[in-house]
Order: sequence, then structure tokens, then C-alpha cells
Amino acid sequence: MSVNYSAGLSPYENKGKCGQPEIKDLPEVVEEKAEELANLIKTSNLVVVHTGAGVSTAAGIPDFRGPNGVWTLEKAGKSPQFDVTFDQAIPTFTHRALVELERQGKIHFIVSQNVDGLHIRSGFPRDRLAELHGNMFTQRCTRCHKEYVMDHVSPTMGLKQTGEKCAEQKTGGRCRGVLCDTILDWEDSLPTDQLNLSDKFCKAADLAITIGSSLQIVPAANLPLLTKKNGGKVVIINLQQTKHDKKADLLIRGYADDIMSIVMNKLNIVVPSYTKPVVRLCSDNKIPDSVNLDTRKRRKRKSTDIKKKNEASEIIQTDIKEPNVKLLKETETETANKLNLTSSNVKIENI
Repeated sequence: MSVNYSAGLSPYENKGKCGQPEIKDLPEVVEEKAEELANLIKTSNLVVVHTGAGVSTAAGIPDFRGPNGVWTLEKAGKSPQFDVTFDQAIPTFTHRALVELERQGKIHFIVSQNVDGLHIRSGFPRDRLAELHGNMFTQRCTRCHKEYVMDHVSPTMGLKQTGEKCAEQKTGGRCRGVLCDTILDWEDSLPTDQLNLSDKFCKAADLAITIGSSLQIVPAANLPLLTKKNGGKVVIINLQQTKHDKKADLLIRGYADDIMSIVMNKLNIVVPSYTKPVVRLCSDNKIPDSVNLDTRKRRKRKSTDIKKKNEASEIIQTDIKEPNVKLLKETETETANKLNLTSSNVKIENI
């Protein structure tokens, strides 16, 4: 499927401010600011990263509101050109850097507005990732609410039936519920479980890093401010102005991969090369005590030891090698059995 998934969305007039000019800091300024960001990561106790389309442009996936963004061109009466499909796109340096930072306990959660699936396919743990607008590679059962990471892009969008059946084993046989895609249309409600989990991590964080987002879609755009409100710091990495620039403690203008490359060098962390899609169910790191999760859920989380988590990750890696496997593995979100899409609709706030 073409990365122009937006063509499958319903018509919507207010798509925000598009086509703003890009602003780039001088190389020496980027170097200085990247070092400051590395120091903030070193000294922070809980770090939440917020990602937008700008982390995936290096993979050949265009952004939406940049000078050559999908909606910028649409407003000009032009059609965007695409050289890659979602299936062909591979995680960028920034995706891989975030995986390594999480492995080493430097960052603790990602809130993403992207639907390209590159965070999951890069190996970022599913239980530390909120994909508020869905994922082109995940499908969810309408009966038992189990979620699956697929080896192919969903054929539908807008929470519609995909034609797949649930393989969850129940008493008396398989669930056989119908699977639906997880891609939100403009008027669809955000998944309550992921939004609530994002809220808890953002409130507990002492550092929020936004990468590649113009911060125009709410409520996702306002989540970094929860960290600021609770005394934390906000860093914004983006080529265009955002409505929260004045609230940022550090503002870096540049390409995500260039900046993250400097940051990783300053942290002396080597980022492995990408070889193949790897899906990890659970992080090897404990959820920080400062995150106010439900007590019952926390007891359940603690009962799963690292060995079992790693075994689950190995199962995923093994399954993903099989070319004919459609259902890779059920992901173990902490509230998957209690999904209730009743939260606020996706809205646009202009700068």
C-alpha cells in the first residue's frame, strides 16, 4: 500500500496550518543544543518521547504540513509523489536510536501520532508505546479485543473489518471474532487505554522530547505540557514552528536523524544497523514507580519476569521470519481486554 494513507481518510477541511517555511539552526548551534539534550537525558529520571511524521521522512514517508507535505500539496491542487510503500519502508536512525535508548533505560515511553508501524517494526517494546492514531500493521478483534501485529499492511482504514479472523483460543475452541484495522479516521475517538497510559507517563515524566511534530493535532499535541505543568522540561526538535515553541526549554531546528546522531555520540551509545523487522512485546525494564498505574495492573506486571518477556520477544522474531505467517503474535497491552473508544475525537488546533 502507498504511504499516502491520507487519501483513504474521509474529507476534512481543517487540516491545520500547512506549508510553513523550514528553519534550520547553524551546524555549530545544532551541535551545542544536541549536547545539551544529551545531558538532559543523562540527568532525567523519566523521559517520554513524542513523535510525529518528521521521524519517518528519512524512510521515504512524506510529512503532512511541511513545504512538500501531503496536505500542503493537496491545498495547492497538486498530487504528492511516493517512492516507497509502507511494507518497503524501514526504520530510520531515529527509530533505532530510540530503541537503544529504551534498552539502556534512558527513555521510558513513546507517544506517537504516526501510523507507519516503524516504531514496532524497529523493535521498540509494545508495552512502552502508545500509537494514538493507529498502526497500519496492527489489527484488533472486535469480540475479545486482542491485538495482532501483522506482517502485512491492513487493507482497510477507519476501524473497518479487514477480513481476518481472531485466532485466540477460548474454552470450546477459537474466538473467531472479526479483526478490524486500528487506523483512525478524522472523527474517530482515540483508544482510551493508550491515551490514559500516555497521560500517566507524561504526568510522571521530568523530560518530554518532541521529535518531528508540528503539534497541531490535539489531544496528542498537548501531552508534553503535562510534563511541563508538573515541573519537567520540554524539548522540541522540529524544522517548523509549533504552537508550543515558547513553552520549550530547548528548541532545536534540524533533521531528526542528524540531531539524534549527535545525541547518541555524546551519550557514547552505538546504534545497531537495521537488519529485519523485530517485534518486542515487553520492555526488559521495570516501569518507574512514579508512573501511577492501577494497583492491580502493576501487580500483574511485576509477576512477569524478564526471562518470560525475552522468551516472548524471541517468539516474535521467529514468527516474523516465516514468509507466510499472517498473524505474527498477539501483543500484550496492559488493558487490551478493556478497550473502550470513548475519549475525545481527533481535532486540529492552529498555531
